[in-house]
Amino acid sequence: MTEASSQPNDSFHVFDTTLRDGAQREGINLTVADKLNIARYLDEFGVGFIEGGWPGANPRDTEFFARAAAELDLRNAQLVAFGATRRAGGKAADDPQLAALVNSGAPVVTLVAKAHDRHVELALRTTLDENLEMIRDSVTFLRSQGRRVFIDCEHFFDGYKANREYALAVVRTAHEAGTDVVVLCDTNGGMLPAGVHEVVADVIASTGARIGMHAQDDTGCAVANSLAAVDAGATHVQCTANGYGERVGNANLFPVVAALEIKYGMRVLPEGRLAEMTRISHAIAEVVNLTPSTHQPYVGVSAFAHKAGLHASAIKVDPDLYQHIDPEQVGNTMRMLVSDMAGRASVELKGKELGYDLSADRDLVGRVVAKVKEQENLGFTYEAADASFELLLRDEVRGGPERFFTVESWRTISEQLPDGNAGNEATVKLWAKGERRVATGEGNGPVDALDRALRTALEGIYPQLAKMELVDYKVRILEGQHGTGSKTRVLIESTDGTASWSTVGVADNVIASSWRALEDAYTFGLIRAGLDPQD
Repeated sequence: MTEASSQPNDSFHVFDTTLRDGAQREGINLTVADKLNIARYLDEFGVGFIEGGWPGANPRDTEFFARAAAELDLRNAQLVAFGATRRAGGKAADDPQLAALVNSGAPVVTLVAKAHDRHVELALRTTLDENLEMIRDSVTFLRSQGRRVFIDCEHFFDGYKANREYALAVVRTAHEAGTDVVVLCDTNGGMLPAGVHEVVADVIASTGARIGMHAQDDTGCAVANSLAAVDAGATHVQCTANGYGERVGNANLFPVVAALEIKYGMRVLPEGRLAEMTRISHAIAEVVNLTPSTHQPYVGVSAFAHKAGLHASAIKVDPDLYQHIDPEQVGNTMRMLVSDMAGRASVELKGKELGYDLSADRDLVGRVVAKVKEQENLGFTYEAADASFELLLRDEVRGGPERFFTVESWRTISEQLPDGNAGNEATVKLWAKGERRVATGEGNGPVDALDRALRTALEGIYPQLAKMELVDYKVRILEGQHGTGSKTRVLIESTDGTASWSTVGVADNVIASSWRALEDAYTFGLIRAGLDPQD
């Protein structure tokens, strides 16, 4: 574990607490290996501080710091150990929790301290003066051990409202004892930006301490509250990757950093790291085993996706007309969504994205627009099925449908087996390269059986399909007046190991819908493999 080497400077801190506060989110359960991997991603992104957990409080965090010393080679960040001030009535030099913080080897320690008078009296069950002495003694001890110290003032804003003078006394005590940064914590997430700005400005003016901000997102304002604190003079922000955290989460690291770098013009990351933001966000989501939010600012796959025809017309002239930044600044891309809201500009831009120049053929663009609107009226959705749209576009460009195989028939059989389980079998009959193929397949369900039968029928002719597999399957019953006879839409996601694509099928029943999506998935997979139906 090496010390930070390429942070822009120490004048502003990007402090990440994903491994501690973020890990308190419901549904996140990190192993030590997970925490080490996330720490590597955060260091690669360029945050200045990574709060690793509470050594001595639980075996996993203690193991994390032990392994981090041997396994982490941090280039940008310093590792931070989290703990509490000494116990009431004791001495810092004799406190086992403080000893565990020193023994962790972390160069920086964050201590949580009570800043709300009622919390001191009811939770700590001690006096207000003793709480101040606990802070002073703990900071002094850790400083004597060569540690840099930050103080998290828990429930600071509520404490400030209840007893401003005592809350300020907590800040002054920490500052005078040698604390580098006093962090004001909106622990229950109830603050709004204007209130944060007012309090932070007052604390800085009244104490002279260096102030940081820790915002929870219970009002949906954690990012805004963090920026309001910066506007008021805070030079340290505590965030979590993707906003993970207890209840509704914490200030999201990525929009906070993007705002500071792009909107405020502050350099808070090493050169070139901002362009890695989307990749890092998604990589951390994979480690914690949560699907990345598609609509997350800056890094979501829909963050720069445009659907309305009016938007597309403007973007065709100048992308900046409907985008607040160039998505490449944060490692993302602009996407054009084709739907029944699409106009000619949407189709032209989507065609260009897919490698087709449609600008010189107005009739072709008109036919594609009309076809999309017709199909979406039937229940198709092309904004979620780019591969099916590209096949539709290819058909119009080439003057008719071209496929690698022609289906003669297919059928599925589902039956209850003697052991009580369901058996599913499918038979597919098709023609490919002048050869008639008949194949059967068994699967966990009728769609799985169809997929296996189709693969068996085609792999002998198209061995490229061996790399292809289905990775997701979604069914939606469309609104109608026939109950279980309503139309069904199926979306299938497929991959060849290097990229994925989505296809859509709509029919009066789920099996027929699935078959249409499967046909498109296999056809597009063969095109991706470099084959041409005309060959």
